[in-house]
Amino acid sequence: MSLKQKTFKGVIWSAVERFSTQGVQFLFGILLARLLTPNDYGMIAMLTIFMAVSQTFIDSGFGNALVRKPDRSEADKATVFFFNIFMAAICYVIIFLGAPFVAKFYEMPQLADILRVLAINLIIIAFGSIQHLNLTIDLNFKTLAKVSFIGAIVGGAAGLVCAYNGLGVWSLVVQQMTTTSTRVFLFWILVSWRPKCFFNKASFKNMFGFGSKLLISGLLNTVYDNAYDLIIGKVFSAGTLGNYSRASHLANFPSSNITGIFQRVTYPVLSKIQNDPEKLRLGYLKFLNMATLVIFPLMIGLAAIAKPFVLLVLTEKWFNVILILQIICIAQMWYPVHAINLNILQVLGRSDLFLKLEIIKKIAGITILVVTIPHGIIALCYGQWVSTCFSLVVNTYYSGKLLNAGLLTQLKMYIPTLLNSLAMGAICIGVTKLLPEQEYALQLVLGIATGAIYYIASNCIFNRATVKELLDLVNKKKNKS
Repeated sequence: MSLKQKTFKGVIWSAVERFSTQGVQFLFGILLARLLTPNDYGMIAMLTIFMAVSQTFIDSGFGNALVRKPDRSEADKATVFFFNIFMAAICYVIIFLGAPFVAKFYEMPQLADILRVLAINLIIIAFGSIQHLNLTIDLNFKTLAKVSFIGAIVGGAAGLVCAYNGLGVWSLVVQQMTTTSTRVFLFWILVSWRPKCFFNKASFKNMFGFGSKLLISGLLNTVYDNAYDLIIGKVFSAGTLGNYSRASHLANFPSSNITGIFQRVTYPVLSKIQNDPEKLRLGYLKFLNMATLVIFPLMIGLAAIAKPFVLLVLTEKWFNVILILQIICIAQMWYPVHAINLNILQVLGRSDLFLKLEIIKKIAGITILVVTIPHGIIALCYGQWVSTCFSLVVNTYYSGKLLNAGLLTQLKMYIPTLLNSLAMGAICIGVTKLLPEQEYALQLVLGIATGAIYYIASNCIFNRATVKELLDLVNKKKNKS
């Protein structure tokens, strides 16, 4: 099987894994949101930063270092495995002891017990880390899809049962714990890898140079990404944070999943052609073009039909989510572009530049956050527009220097898709405005249908080259089957 065919197969199964799993979680999330309150979701969101920072320390960049290493050995894998478990145990002890202080910070005593139980997830995840990495390295997203899908169903069902029985916020804790436990259990059954040796000091030192820089940038990114939850929970209320958190999750569903698909496939694939600059440049631009072709209309479309979607699916108690969701969608639609641009620095082994960019962006982002938060939650959300524009300029700087594919080159590629997506969004809004005010189901169905028909038809007419390339890949896949 050629690299191109293996890449396409990886994209397909990565998409299946992402959207089947996230689709199940999305559906369970809707059912849970109808049973729970913004306050319940707000309490979990308050704790996200502590879990996320811990997970970053546990990985410490060694996962990416292992994927990128062309001569990875069993000693390398065993070293990462035992390091992850050791760090997970350390992080859990710190969280267990610090939980009362977290509860005091938010002035919500119940958060201490919730955090202590939720943090057990860190240790469980560590035991499945190498099995997960092995599947990623081999582009074996078919197995990963099965594991993730089953975990999402079991975890979602457990959370739903708890919610029906009035357990409130603990329903979300049970959902996360059950999902993680199921996934790790299946990893150990379906993936044959077992540690054949113990921690290797030489292996650790070899990967530390690359991983340590990613650890620092990962920490900056994690703290920054979760700073909004931390500050909103402290400055405003659990209910406000719950609305923001639900809007973020809805916006992240298409954005993070599309990004995840391309990121997981592009990193190992581009790593294999890292020594061929022209081939690397063309492959990198092709991935960017395909990512924006999909993500721009999804995000703009979601913003366009946000009102009927929220009121129909989540009910009117989540009304305050609508405007927040619309604003965040426009900022989040650039996320795949940022991620793939940063991916190329890791592929080229320039984790030093990766770290430098992260520091610059985070300083700017925190400045924007500090300026906007006194003006309320909506101003804070609009600040993300400024932040994402700044990040776009910064992230493409080294792409231009290293691969001659900077901001102007990329914008020429993005603008036609962006304009076409905006036209599609306008059509969706126009359709919903023409229909009766309370007919949310009709607005949703016709808005999505007309927008999708326009976008597909317009691309078949005006973007034939990319459409033909996608169809050729599909036909080649069928012929190989």
